[in-house]
Amino acid sequence: ATIVESVKKTNRLVTVEEGWGPMGVGAEVCAKVTELAFDYLDAPPSRVCQEDVPLPYAANLEALSMPSVARIVAAAKAVSYR
Repeated sequence: ATIVESVKKTNRLVTVEEGWGPMGVGAEVCAKVTELAFDYLDAPPSRVCQEDVPLPYAANLEALSMPSVARIVAAAKAVSYR
């Protein structure tokens, strides 16, 4: 309910999660908001999540695949200019 009320005020939605996008929490949030507040959205929901790339375990490579401030800001700006 809180997210839907926010969408009604901003007309935008950007979700961020530290995990892969397919079937993640962000996907569910976007689906529910689209279902419950579609008429309030001025742009499609945007999702920022971990890059879907094969990684051998290395902390530095994992860190590069995670959502970053730059990617989050870019996603927010992208929905703001539609």
